[in-house]
Amino acid sequence: MDSSDLLPIGRRVAYWRGRRKLSQQVFADRLGKSKSWVDKVERGVRSLDKVSTLQDIAAVLRIDTAVLLGRDAQPADVTERAEGVERVRAALSTYDIALGRSTARCPVLPADRLARDAAHAWIAFQHARYPQVIALVPELLAGAQRAHADDPVAGRVPLVEAYRVTASLLVKLGEADLAWLAADRAEADLAWLAADRAMVTATGDPVLMAAATVQLGQVLRASGRVRAALSTTLAAAYRIAPPDPDDARAPELSLCGALLIQAALAAARHGDDHSSAELIDEAATMAARVGDGHDHHRTAFGPTAVDLARVAAALEVGDAHDAIAWHEKVTKRDAWRWLPVEHRAAHLVDAARAYLQADDPIKAGRILVDADRMAPAEVRQRPTARSVLAQVARDPHAPATIIQLAAALGVT
Repeated sequence: MDSSDLLPIGRRVAYWRGRRKLSQQVFADRLGKSKSWVDKVERGVRSLDKVSTLQDIAAVLRIDTAVLLGRDAQPADVTERAEGVERVRAALSTYDIALGRSTARCPVLPADRLARDAAHAWIAFQHARYPQVIALVPELLAGAQRAHADDPVAGRVPLVEAYRVTASLLVKLGEADLAWLAADRAEADLAWLAADRAMVTATGDPVLMAAATVQLGQVLRASGRVRAALSTTLAAAYRIAPPDPDDARAPELSLCGALLIQAALAAARHGDDHSSAELIDEAATMAARVGDGHDHHRTAFGPTAVDLARVAAALEVGDAHDAIAWHEKVTKRDAWRWLPVEHRAAHLVDAARAYLQADDPIKAGRILVDADRMAPAEVRQRPTARSVLAQVARDPHAPATIIQLAAALGVT
């Protein structure tokens, strides 16, 4: 790493001006500014808040804007994430359960302890602390697999929850389409493997099966298997649907509604906006009975979550203006702030995409800045968000804060 990468931007300007052997006066003349202006910038008295000015300075100094802003802070994060994913891969590649191997070499933790560990991983995920979840998941998976092998009944719930949070994490990190685990094994990618093992482990328990299918639907959509996502989640939703909604319990309604939302998003991606709207409306009826402010089975299901799904569905069918209208309506509610941080930040990324599609990069940039303040890992670790950030940063009217963030993350 160049020593200039550790400097504030004003000092970095001075550093590169010195490298180019330019006096403040010559530098100012080439920029069309005063020497006093240059001096204030270099001392940090005056901020650089215009993208055009940053680009002009970079051009005079014959460096990339990203270098000017110090983009080399990112590779360590990328390396750390890749190493973490490899550890998850190793944990998922364990075949102790399938082959019935002895777990005597390692201590078997109590099921209630593992359930608490899984809950802790879920909480970290819902707070968008993805690096922390990456660190937690391998040990959680290994412990839950050993406990299930030792006692399949007591160990079932912790293992399903471990697989569910792992699948959610991998989809979030864009790892739904990783290379196959080995050339001689017909294994699916990591996220699919986690979701599939959750389903297998949950077999025989309708509630656990429904909960695992929520993540399976996410994985199938992320992998481009939208027809399978639609049929699988719809079948699971109607399998658990209560005969009489008036007598249904909120947790079961939440699972059923969450599955309907997954089916609706799959239908929207498939181009069937009519079916998507019908499924979301059906989920909305259930959400009205559940209410906002709950998180049954880690679904955060309720009226506000359903309306956020309308934003995502509108984006899938290419209706950016409808997506924006729903976004602006929903985020004014008090219940918006009751949703998990991860859910809200992910929605803001969707909203930024909508504003981009509506040719409003300035608003998209502001939304991304809000998302980064709320949950930095959502923007910095999630490939989808990084892609949106890069698109916004390329616009000549993008806010300087977005240019700086994009450069720091190496996505310009």
